[in-house]
Amino acid sequence: MEESESLLPHSGEDEQLSEIGAKMDGTTLGKIRAYWLGSVVCMGGFLFGYDSGIVGGVLTMASFKSDYRYGSTDQTYTNSLAVGLQQLGGFLACFLAWPLTDKLGRKKSLMISSFVFCIGALIQTINTHSLPAFYVARLIAGLGLGAATVAVPMFNSEMMPKEMRGQVGSFFQWFYTFGIFASYWVDYGVARGIASTNPAQWQIPIGLQLVPAAFLGLGMFTIPESTRWLTKKGKHEEAWRSLQWIRAGSSDATVTEMEEIRAGVVAEEMATEGFRLRELLERENFKRVFAAFAVFTAQQATGATAFAYFGPQYFSLIVGSGEQSLLLTAIFGAVKVVACGIFVLFFSERLSRREVLIGGAAFMAVCHITTAVVVKHFPAPSEGGHTVPPSGIATIALIYLFVIAYNFSWGPLPWPYVSEIFPARIREPGVAVGVASQWLFNFVFSLTTPYMISSMGWGTFLLWGIFDAIIAVVAFAFLKETRGLSLEAIAHQRFKASSSHGFG
Repeated sequence: MEESESLLPHSGEDEQLSEIGAKMDGTTLGKIRAYWLGSVVCMGGFLFGYDSGIVGGVLTMASFKSDYRYGSTDQTYTNSLAVGLQQLGGFLACFLAWPLTDKLGRKKSLMISSFVFCIGALIQTINTHSLPAFYVARLIAGLGLGAATVAVPMFNSEMMPKEMRGQVGSFFQWFYTFGIFASYWVDYGVARGIASTNPAQWQIPIGLQLVPAAFLGLGMFTIPESTRWLTKKGKHEEAWRSLQWIRAGSSDATVTEMEEIRAGVVAEEMATEGFRLRELLERENFKRVFAAFAVFTAQQATGATAFAYFGPQYFSLIVGSGEQSLLLTAIFGAVKVVACGIFVLFFSERLSRREVLIGGAAFMAVCHITTAVVVKHFPAPSEGGHTVPPSGIATIALIYLFVIAYNFSWGPLPWPYVSEIFPARIREPGVAVGVASQWLFNFVFSLTTPYMISSMGWGTFLLWGIFDAIIAVVAFAFLKETRGLSLEAIAHQRFKASSSHGFG
């Protein structure tokens, strides 16, 4: 009897086990809340992808052309304006968004962004029979979408624990790929299932934009405001409640983190009391701003965005025109989703940010240059056939390998990376400049790609390959490592060359 009693844990051991169990429960709950917050705010990424992918198919529908009274001679002009004005709105919103996020916070800014986008989407859905009204609606939707793309990376970076920041920050790109994928199949479904004389054929895909937009706006009611923004505004009690919510408790580590955040904010405010735009031109700040601009410019220069908009045209260079190019584009969308998902779920916090960006660019360069060589020597037939030649199969495989590499590197990583490299004082304008470059070159490359394809043919692949090679070299020379570091630690790093870490 005495021996059996001696095997039971003492009361002190019971308390210790209870504390360990509570800590484990809190950690699990904290991860769930972090994933929920990331999913809600990154619905802006889904909206971005869906909106980008849906319009191309809609503009080719006979029902839309009939309702808006334009023919094939006006197709290119209409496509350019419908896509370009949305991107112009997004570009302009980047410079309007950061003062908004600073004054009202990340949460309210995203709610306003959602509301503005919904206004634009509603006008697009109404059958106005007026292309100018449709163009204005695209511009309005672009303003809402652009503002969201500025607020999302800030919100994510400021609320995530450092060990989850890369993974959840990469949700934006993953959700973007889901949006693109959904748009391809929605367009395909309504085109086949609804008569071309019925306006619902184009109104359904356009109107469905309201669903993710409403989820983004209403989802804000389920999450707290950014802890760092609240601390910056002197709302310390609310900031502490926000941090407790996202970390699911008030452990010693949470208390330490709160003290670190407060110390970081106080140090930044003491350094310079009133922010002025000219601060962005100061040596260290300018290097960070330029890095953000360059990273997002490089993201667009990989060629992936051009593929997202003009997939069928690219695949027609390989297999010829016809239904095969549409099927290959749909498969391309599925590959994007799977590749980005695998990276986000299993590799985003296990791999070096810097090394992945360098390696991804180098691999994409090889894929594009090899594709250019094959297409040059084995051109596609003028009309697509039922049988794809071996050269076509090889180049299709190379393009799918390219999109896998992109979604393991330059697709998801620029979003968390750019939001990490700025101290809190200049994070809003810094991220805004970076995202503005994303919108600017999104516009530039989407506008020029159709002309590149028609005039350069296989040379288009070669051009993207050269761009990717340059990106790899520049990333090796200048990018720094941020994985596993707190935002405060990154903010105190100086941007100077280092053989092992680039900047660091």
